[in-house]
Amino acid sequence: MSAPLAAPVDAPVTTRSLPARTFWGRALHHRSFVLGGALSFLVLASALLSLVWTPWSPYEIDIASKLQPPSAAHWLGTDSFGRDIVSLLLAGARSTIMVGIIAVSIGLTFGVCLGLIASARRGWTEEIIMRFSDFTFAFPAVLSAIMLAAVVGPGMVTSIIAIGIFQIPTLTRLTRGSANAIWAREYVLAARAAGKGAFRITIEHVLPNILSILIVQASIQFALAILAEAALSYLGLGTQPPQPSWGRMLNDAQTLLFQSPMLAVYPGAAIAVAVLGLNLLGDGLRDLLDPRLARER
Repeated sequence: MSAPLAAPVDAPVTTRSLPARTFWGRALHHRSFVLGGALSFLVLASALLSLVWTPWSPYEIDIASKLQPPSAAHWLGTDSFGRDIVSLLLAGARSTIMVGIIAVSIGLTFGVCLGLIASARRGWTEEIIMRFSDFTFAFPAVLSAIMLAAVVGPGMVTSIIAIGIFQIPTLTRLTRGSANAIWAREYVLAARAAGKGAFRITIEHVLPNILSILIVQASIQFALAILAEAALSYLGLGTQPPQPSWGRMLNDAQTLLFQSPMLAVYPGAAIAVAVLGLNLLGDGLRDLLDPRLARER
């Protein structure tokens, strides 16, 4: 009878840890990010498409074709002026995206700069900047637009300035609070001990470490800017005719709610899709860019 096989000599077992998934690998498995990105891309693609093509001219008025139901010629019908609804929605997305991008850029530029200065300088500089932010909070976008419209008249520029000014204090406070937390870190103290000045520390250490927070907040502010633009256009203070706007479409449809309620549903749904997409995208970015949440996934 043959002897049993000898047990193999214990060999060092090498365990290869699973590699950490990349950002896009985690992003594609994050439901909020994927859904928000898809909805935001749909709105952005609509705006870009309107630059080169629309089924009909959004500025062409045809009273003989007003209030037509959906058909092969007009996929969603026509409004009270005979304009194609699909063309108005596409062109309105362009106006909304442009106002949102410029307004958020204004808020980010001034808000981040003021917040970084307040955090780096402290003392009276910080106090003056924060009191200025408190003062700006007293002027919401609608009130600022009313004051600007009284001086220069209503229009897209008025809504951009009003929305941008209203976003400055929010971003200033967020930047200052986030930067204060970074200034207390050990590597910043080591950089100060090495002789680096406040400006260099802000650029090399503070700003890169709060960038993810600013990106998430920018997406949320973008959604708020879209709502504010629609509200201002609805009140007649924002985008003026003949330039299409989702808010103006709601304004034009309010007298026809019983006769043709879908005229209000289409722009309202477009606004809801844009805001929902940006909010979901912001939630997804917050989870993906937070190191603690990233380690858990």
